[in-house]
Parts: sequence; C-alpha cells; structure tokens
Amino acid sequence: MAGCGCEMKAQNEQEQRTLWVVLWINALMFVFELLLGLWAHSTGLIADSLDMLADTSVYGIGLYAIGRSALWQVRAARVAGVVEVILAVLVLLEVARKWLYGSEPVGGLMMAVGLVALCANYYCLTRIAQHKQGGVHMRASYIFSKNDVIANAGVILAGVLVWVTGSRYPDLVIGLAIALLVLRGGWSILRDTQTEQTSGSCSANNRSV
Repeated sequence: MAGCGCEMKAQNEQEQRTLWVVLWINALMFVFELLLGLWAHSTGLIADSLDMLADTSVYGIGLYAIGRSALWQVRAARVAGVVEVILAVLVLLEVARKWLYGSEPVGGLMMAVGLVALCANYYCLTRIAQHKQGGVHMRASYIFSKNDVIANAGVILAGVLVWVTGSRYPDLVIGLAIALLVLRGGWSILRDTQTEQTSGSCSANNRSV
C-alpha cells in the first residue's frame, strides 16, 4: 500500500542486517590485524587494524542513524568523520615513532594477513555497495569500505617489497599512505555532512517562505 511506510521499513531492516554483518567482520579483523601487526612489527598492519576499528565505529554509528531523521543521519555521519580523522592522526604518530626508533617488519606475514583482510573487506564492500545511494550515513560507510580495499592491496604490495628488499621503508610508506587515506575519507564525510546540512537548511527555509 502506497504511503504505508512498508518500503522504508524494509529498507531500514536491510541496512541494519548489512551493517551488523560488516560491523562484526571489521571488529574481528581489527583484533586479528592488530595482534599480528604487533607480532610482525608492521606499521602497515597496525594502521590497517586501526582503520578497521574506525570502520567498526562508523558502522555502529550508522546503525544508530537508521530509521532516524535526515538531521540525525547527518550528525551520525559527522561523528564518524571525526572518528576517522582522530584515528588517522594516531596512525601518523605511530608511523613517526617507528620511523625514528626503527622496526623490523615481516614481509611474509604482512602479505598473508593483508590477503585475509582484503577478502574480508571486499565482501563488506559488496554488501555496503547495495545501499550506497541511501542516506549520508550509508554513503559514509561505503566510502570507508572502499578505502579499506585500497589499503589492504597496499599492505600486500608493501609486504612483497619488504620480503624482496629486506627494507622496512615500504611498510612505513604504506602505513603513512593508509593514514592519509583514512584522513582523506574522514574529511570527505565531514564535507558531505556540511553540504547535506546546508541543503537541508535551504529546503526548510524555502518551505517556510
């Protein structure tokens, strides 16, 4: 029946199922990558694990926004963007620390863990892509998932270079690249929320005229 809200309810339920699935995948991958990243002395893996943590929080915030007004969705996406920026700064600090004090990353382990993370994030991306035309909170989730796939491919490449050359610098470079990628994603979402809020305010003013 038109106007009964059934379609919106079904859409909200689908978004909830998708976000719960990708939330748990990212939460588990955060623990998995962080532990093995510390063991492998890999800045790239540690950076990627913090990216997983950021995504977990983003998906949790997205779950909170589902079914709420557009204003609440914008607020949720803004919080997600801020979380991404903060974690990107933490990764940059970790890169600087290892650049100054040294590290001995294990290339083979980086490749193996990066491949597992790539498969997990690609699956998440295919799930999220079905809802990328939804509210700003779902667009934020899609951007972060896409960045994850790129970051995982970078970790694998860095692992290959570490393994072949024996140098720690490819690991540091990919750690820096992931941090900048996360930072760019966070700023992108913050800009998106600002645009969404501005357009929403203009629409409200036009209706009041």
